[in-house]
Amino acid sequence: MSDTKTENALCLENVRLFHDGSKLLDLNVTIQPGEVVTVMGASGSGKSSLLNLISGFLPPSFSYTGRVVLDGLDITHADPADRKVGLMFQDPLLFPHLSVEENLLFGLPAKGDKTERCEKVRAALGAVNMAELGHRDPLTLSGGQQSRIALIRVLLSEPKALLLDEPFSALDSGLRDKVREFVFAQAKIKNLPTLLVTHDQLDADKSGGQIITL
Repeated sequence: MSDTKTENALCLENVRLFHDGSKLLDLNVTIQPGEVVTVMGASGSGKSSLLNLISGFLPPSFSYTGRVVLDGLDITHADPADRKVGLMFQDPLLFPHLSVEENLLFGLPAKGDKTERCEKVRAALGAVNMAELGHRDPLTLSGGQQSRIALIRVLLSEPKALLLDEPFSALDSGLRDKVREFVFAQAKIKNLPTLLVTHDQLDADKSGGQIITL
């Protein structure tokens, strides 16, 4: 029988992260579906490295103990491509040589024919009132639009958890509020356990969930 407390949840079980032998952080937390947990700390405190650990991209100068469990499965040593974790960064990282629609197609799992895949992308854009942007060059979009497209691309990859690496820090204050609200709303709609790392207290407050300070 599955444990309803951990089903679809992201669990960091007694995770300790070290850099060159020195301990950076010690976490034991369960993030429920639709919940946003925030980890705050100064530069060098291990925030982004924690996301690298969860997603499978931790550099060799780091080491760790503990387990990462997602939807009841231990993914601590899984191949990054098999972890079903979506990452959103400060930089939207959109491909400038591809249209918005082509950028989103890149995020889709390799299944279905081209027509089905295009329909799925257009439906995703339409669902967030951005249907008119599909043909656009990403460089012609505003910063807020680029951030929204970056999130949609992550969501189209069908992740089971969402990791946010200071995705709002490059935006001005007015735009930041709108994009932050959009990202948190989509995480809740998709019922994704979400881990946000930031140094901004307002990001943490707006997340509405547990705040962990390193």
